[in-house]
Amino acid sequence: MPHTILYARVSTTEQTLLHQRTQAERAGFKIDEVVADHGVSGVSTRLCERPEGKRLYDKLRAGDVLVVRWVDRLGRSYTDVTEVIRHFMAKGVIIKTVINGMVFDGATTDPMQMAVRDALISFLAATAQAQAEATKEAQKAGIAHAKVQKGKYRGRKPSYTREHIEQVVNLPEGMNTTDAARATGLSRQAVLRIRANPEEAYARVAKWEEHSA
Repeated sequence: MPHTILYARVSTTEQTLLHQRTQAERAGFKIDEVVADHGVSGVSTRLCERPEGKRLYDKLRAGDVLVVRWVDRLGRSYTDVTEVIRHFMAKGVIIKTVINGMVFDGATTDPMQMAVRDALISFLAATAQAQAEATKEAQKAGIAHAKVQKGKYRGRKPSYTREHIEQVVNLPEGMNTTDAARATGLSRQAVLRIRANPEEAYARVAKWEEHSA
């Protein structure tokens, strides 16, 4: 019997994993199993190299559905994302995203639909890499700013974490603030602050992390 598996990549907190499952279920998915990697970078590791990501290659069978919050959970480079999606489609696995309800099905045989599907995969893969690079630069700028401000007043503790910032920065372009807040579990105000200045958001988090270290 076909299974629906949610794959999640989270930094450390179980709450974030729970949020991703809840978000998927609210979008109408009936999840049979959750496979999650904790504290694993999507930039430096491919899906097949992650402890739990490896299991997907053994577990998923033709007819199964692989659910991810967004394609960046599968990889953060153009090559990785396209290879992963095409690998599973070739096995007969259907890949679906929670955000925007994207569906990638290898059973498509109509030439026009195949062309549109493959073009969309390429576009989203390129977007995932561009967002990863933008996130990395924002992190560097934020950490550098925090070092300059070392010892100065840190202000109120931010209501978001590094992972929250990454989630906001990597949301699909054009997503409105209300939907972004629902997707990340943050308030609209927090989303607006992060979007307005990701570097400053990273700097605020870095200040508090340095103090707690």
